[in-house]
Amino acid sequence: MDSTPPSSSSSSFNLVSSALGRYIPRGQAAGPDPAASQADPAGQPPGHDLAATGPQEQILGAVNLDRELRVTHRNLDAPVFAGLDAAIGSPFVDLLPQGDVPTVTRRLRQVLETGEAHVARVQRLRRADGSELVVSMSILPAAAPQEGLTVSVIAMARRLHLYAAETAIGTSLDIGETAQSLAESLLAWGDVAAIDLDFAVWTGEGVTDRAQGRIRLRRAALVPDRAWPEGYVTLGEDLPSDASRLLAQAIRRADAPQSIVIPDREAIERVLGSPRLVRALVPGERSAGVACVPLVLKGDPPVVLGVAEVWRRADRPFADSELFDLQELVARTSHHVDLARQHQREHTQVLALQRRLLPRSGGGTVQTASVYQPTTPDSAGVGGDWVNSFPLPDGRTALVVGDVVGHGLGAAATMGQLSMEARALLSAGLAPDEVLEHLDETVTLLDDAESGLAAGYSALGSTCCIAVYDPVSHRLALSNAGHLPPILVAPDGAAGPLAVHPHPGLGAEFALREPFGVHTFAAPPGSLLALYTDGLVEDPAVPIDEGIGRLARAVAAVHPWDALPQAARRVVAEVMPERQRDDVTLLLARLIGYRKGDTATWRLPAREDAAARARALVSALLRQWRTRDGTRDSVLLLVSELVTNAVRHAGGPITVRLIRAGPGLLCEVGDTGNGRPRLGRAGLLDDGGRGLHVVHRLTSRWGVRWTETGKVVWAEVVR
Repeated sequence: MDSTPPSSSSSSFNLVSSALGRYIPRGQAAGPDPAASQADPAGQPPGHDLAATGPQEQILGAVNLDRELRVTHRNLDAPVFAGLDAAIGSPFVDLLPQGDVPTVTRRLRQVLETGEAHVARVQRLRRADGSELVVSMSILPAAAPQEGLTVSVIAMARRLHLYAAETAIGTSLDIGETAQSLAESLLAWGDVAAIDLDFAVWTGEGVTDRAQGRIRLRRAALVPDRAWPEGYVTLGEDLPSDASRLLAQAIRRADAPQSIVIPDREAIERVLGSPRLVRALVPGERSAGVACVPLVLKGDPPVVLGVAEVWRRADRPFADSELFDLQELVARTSHHVDLARQHQREHTQVLALQRRLLPRSGGGTVQTASVYQPTTPDSAGVGGDWVNSFPLPDGRTALVVGDVVGHGLGAAATMGQLSMEARALLSAGLAPDEVLEHLDETVTLLDDAESGLAAGYSALGSTCCIAVYDPVSHRLALSNAGHLPPILVAPDGAAGPLAVHPHPGLGAEFALREPFGVHTFAAPPGSLLALYTDGLVEDPAVPIDEGIGRLARAVAAVHPWDALPQAARRVVAEVMPERQRDDVTLLLARLIGYRKGDTATWRLPAREDAAARARALVSALLRQWRTRDGTRDSVLLLVSELVTNAVRHAGGPITVRLIRAGPGLLCEVGDTGNGRPRLGRAGLLDDGGRGLHVVHRLTSRWGVRWTETGKVVWAEVVR
């Protein structure tokens, strides 16, 4: 034993070291075992099961570290620790595999700073010959007045390792992390471990009993982290198709998944039959034997998810007991791989739905850009935040933001339903407040146990804000259901949240429900509107008003010439809380509108000569716009029919509006009536209803929207 510390016997190192004597058999010399260099990764000769050894065998060691994490004292004299080069003054991290250095260093420093012990971490330690030892490692703070740490290590018996490995593998639902944890656990039985998964498992698809010749394997995990020979299949790469086929045929002997062992290099070359396949599958000259264990999902028939490969040197053949342990570990953890596959599929579906709902473009009168950032990269962290922007058939643009309660597939499904319903209702001409009334009813129905979502999911309390931009009048009509207020930046740089009447979220109790209101705001050309969810501005360290103020200042700093996608990402990076607690969603919309010369509006009294006056005004404007004769005739007939219908069926002042929009002309006729024009079947002798048939034949599309004073019938003609 190396020198012991001169401090009191109550130090952590002394307490651990004094316990070692109780595990040393009487008469056994303390010191390296010359046979230990031939030990397997658990410190025993090949084929020896540590669990079968007597209770007197020493499996406990201790290392003392200073504040620089360098070894000051050590007690690693037992044969099981032979080959661990923990020289006095050397960094403790030299004992660790390269990939574990950052994590273990962080744990060591955390115990130094907090004084709280970190116990029972399953860890691999590197021997000088390149093999590894699996231990249970605990990190203890040194007793005052000493400084530093005491690291105790317990060499793990096979059965204990099986239990610890299964526990560690089941802690993640990420399929890559699950495969990596399994490979790291298998490394206790060999020099190199690899997990090759069926490509359908890797992508989260369903696995079927497909033809063996069509199997495709992808390397999902590979340990340890080292420089590999040229041509060797590394992490994330697909195995050659003939190698995948060979592995599939080997492990499915007699139509049943079975483990196989290829004991030496000569047998490997004979089985693979090609130097190219040898380079692709054999990790190096020293690795001459391999055990291939299928990952099997129980069922009838059983489904093979992939193959676990453990490679060893030729002088360390696999014993039957070791192969049994390998099979048991893989069998115990295969269901974790399948759970990760299912989670990957859900994650892919949720993100696909989330991305599909993001705005694509805002049309010619509005420029948009959006950012969506989930809390975590897995589907459990993907929530119901959504934004959308889309041009309405009548030339206006809808901008919508919502936040559905919860995370995961249930929240995403509700989000998709509400988003599509809002789009359909807005496109049908309903006002924002009417759309929110329908969404409110939908959320209530979804919460109904008989007709709603299963599994106890509830969307009550979800929020939504709808803004509709009129590019002619340059005004925003906005309705809000429990959502944070949008931020509007005027062309002169003045910025702030829009003042909207607070309202409960969707699906509120009947006693709390109030009529949804419509608020109208001026939005001159060049204004910038920001719709967002609470994850962007909510920070426990600051009031919510301060978070909204920070966002307003960041949006106001966007220059009119800045590209919106880059500006949106910059705003999110500047405003988002340091510790993200919820999904972050932002929609920036630059409101441009139509140029003044591209629109014209006239107000006419509801008299018999209204149609003639409208034709004269529109004809003069179309000549000024140099519209083709055929288009001008169609528009004049269209205006005449719409105005005549308004005079006959509505009354009150009539508004005629003409808009030159890209390749089309948009004609609008507004009146004070609330009846909906319907296109019916007119008989040969019927006078009524013929006007709408004329409108239908002359236009590419037409429709109706309702206003506070009546309705507007709009129609589009291709120029």
